[in-house]
Amino acid sequence: MMLRNYIKITFRHLWKNKTYSFLNIFGLAIGLACAGVIFLWVEDEVTYDSSHVKKDRIYQVWENWNYDGNIRTFTSTPALLADAMKTEIPGITQTCRTSEQATNLLFTFGDKKMYAAGIYVDASLFNIFTFPFTEGNAAVPFPQLYSIVITEKTARKFFGDTKNVVGKTITVDNAQPYVVSGVIKDIPENSTLKFEWVAPFEIYFSQNPYLKNWGSNSVDTYAELAPHADLTAINHKLQNFIAAHSPGAINQAFLFSMNNWRLHDQFSDGKQSGGRIEYVRLFSLIAWIILFIACINFMNLATARSEKRAKEVGIRKVVGAGKGRLITQFISEALFMSLLAAGVAVLLLFLVLPGFNALVDKHLSVGLDRPVHLIWLLGITVICGVLAGSYPSLYLSSFNPVFVLKGIKSKTGSAAFIRKGLVIAQFSISITLIICTAIIYQQIQHVKKRNLGLNKDNLISMQLQGTMKQNFAAIKTALLATGMVENAALADHVPLYGGNNTSDIGWTGKSPTDNILISQRVVSPEFIQTAGMKIVAGSDFKPVTAANGMDVLITESLEQLMGKGSAVGKTINTPFSADSVIHSRVAGVVKNYVYGNMYGTPDPVVFYCMPDEANLMYVRMNTGADKEAALHKIGDVMKQLNPAYPFTYQFVDDQFNAMFTNETLMQQLSRLFATLAIVISCLGLFGLAAYTAERRTKEIGIRKVLGASVSGITRLLSADFLKLVGIAALIAFPVAWYTMDQWLQKFPYRISIHYWVFVLAGIAAMLIALLTISFQSIKAALMNPVSSLKAE
Repeated sequence: MMLRNYIKITFRHLWKNKTYSFLNIFGLAIGLACAGVIFLWVEDEVTYDSSHVKKDRIYQVWENWNYDGNIRTFTSTPALLADAMKTEIPGITQTCRTSEQATNLLFTFGDKKMYAAGIYVDASLFNIFTFPFTEGNAAVPFPQLYSIVITEKTARKFFGDTKNVVGKTITVDNAQPYVVSGVIKDIPENSTLKFEWVAPFEIYFSQNPYLKNWGSNSVDTYAELAPHADLTAINHKLQNFIAAHSPGAINQAFLFSMNNWRLHDQFSDGKQSGGRIEYVRLFSLIAWIILFIACINFMNLATARSEKRAKEVGIRKVVGAGKGRLITQFISEALFMSLLAAGVAVLLLFLVLPGFNALVDKHLSVGLDRPVHLIWLLGITVICGVLAGSYPSLYLSSFNPVFVLKGIKSKTGSAAFIRKGLVIAQFSISITLIICTAIIYQQIQHVKKRNLGLNKDNLISMQLQGTMKQNFAAIKTALLATGMVENAALADHVPLYGGNNTSDIGWTGKSPTDNILISQRVVSPEFIQTAGMKIVAGSDFKPVTAANGMDVLITESLEQLMGKGSAVGKTINTPFSADSVIHSRVAGVVKNYVYGNMYGTPDPVVFYCMPDEANLMYVRMNTGADKEAALHKIGDVMKQLNPAYPFTYQFVDDQFNAMFTNETLMQQLSRLFATLAIVISCLGLFGLAAYTAERRTKEIGIRKVLGASVSGITRLLSADFLKLVGIAALIAFPVAWYTMDQWLQKFPYRISIHYWVFVLAGIAAMLIALLTISFQSIKAALMNPVSSLKAE
């Protein structure tokens, strides 16, 4: 009976105060929806790789390399390591090798040609990882050398169906037939190991003879440990395991748990130093902050409208209602409104998730069919209801019935003080988020506009396939003849990425104890010009260089390491095998360029003119050329001179932008959350301004009778709120500065924090608040004083 009475009163109260109810419910709904989106993203991140049953026992082998006291951590390992570990180290039950990067191959089935990316793996992959087969035998995934296992998605792409595809033959790169030996379920998106196909590692091993050398670190190695294996003991044995098989090796291996692959994968000086876990923690905190801001609205509006419910409280107390029962009533009202807000929030989630998924490149779903989601939704709803209704219920239930029913206004100083404090808290958080968003954007743009030492614009890359390498001279001539192309070249790595490196390169005067990491690039003579790099000393490669293979180019940083004076004409020594060293003359010095870590100082580079070892073609389009027209012309040339392979390409500036995925995500989400925080804060401010204007109606009427102008009254009503926003800005400024200063310390190449960012953020918050308040202020100022004073 009592519950039914509470529900009736709640409905009447909501219906009677529609604007107040809308502001409360919609503001809380936005907060819940925002938090819901963040928690769905967080869930996806923290459950990465959970589809693998043995996740807690799966490890990847990583290596620490000590270069003159600077420890660098890499995932590349020797191909011979896996079998040796399994044989010689107790506790390791299985090992598996995979090629490092996905290989994009052309597959042909009948008249259909399509590209698919995959890796070469040991058969033990399917015993260690959980990749359920829908067809084929997981125990014998590769019954013959040229077997291939594909995902269901790949099967649909190849054959249009996922049934009865085992045994079908497809041709790879228009040359080698492969037999489909298995089909596995599509790999979850939140899995580190992803591919469209896998083929036997033996193929990859035979195609790359250098893998037989312990000094070649070119594959990924995984291990499964026994249930009660001692990880510390195993890592102790791994520390000098490679050096035991390859005397003089400086790389020390260790096992890195699958539980940490996604969120804790950053290393500094050989130790874990963060990763995406920082973003998970940050955005989880922001989710709770957004919810807190939404709850503040409820508290503010409920206490602000306390006079409207004072008589109700007084009458209830007179007829016997105790403070506890009143608290229960108001908490129940808050919970009911929170439940309504949760319903609206779920609708908002369905509306905004497609756009959010596009923003974060995921496929998240509300998942109301999952009990854990329902429990979380209900839990957060209850927390918000109790939190939002706690202070108003205590405040309202404390009214003195004698004063209330006699019309004597109770002192509201404490409530007003708390309301002001909550408004300040709201806008402090909002202004902090605005400043952080601006500084993150500045940092990203600062790095993107950095002088890279190469020109990434109008440059495309293509995988060398078919006869592209052999026919490069003819292809280049045909491309230049289009009038749309400035130059073309061959290379073995994307210039922006790390590529191969070594510490074995020597020169006269280098100390035998020096371990200096130097990157190696294999290019054709045209590469430096095509990439937009600059020769600062000596000369570029000559076309004949490729014939003798003796001249090299080096970057300025390597020249500095080689001693005083110009490095042009000096000799560097490159070991290409255990008993073979190539002595090369430095023909020229290339201006330092940025690659790998866009924020740091890159390692020195040596360029070898060995186009036969290249696997990429670069084409520079003319500056100002229409890209669509140029690509059409390039495509025509490739179809004519390499007809067996479809024309595919990548813009280098797209590869560049992809290197800022985490920072861009943080900037976009911060901007979104800052906007939502402002919207929620303004909803509350709008309600408080309406309440203030209503409460001061008679005062405004008297002022107008005495000659006050509309603008004067508007300023009067707005001033108090703008003061609160000003105080919020003063609180937000040092908080935002400290937060961003700490964040920027991670980047060696970073911006300075400028004062004008804070000034603009403060002004923006003031203007937003003024626009929010002005509607109610002007409305009140324009009111006819006769209407408000006729009862006096």
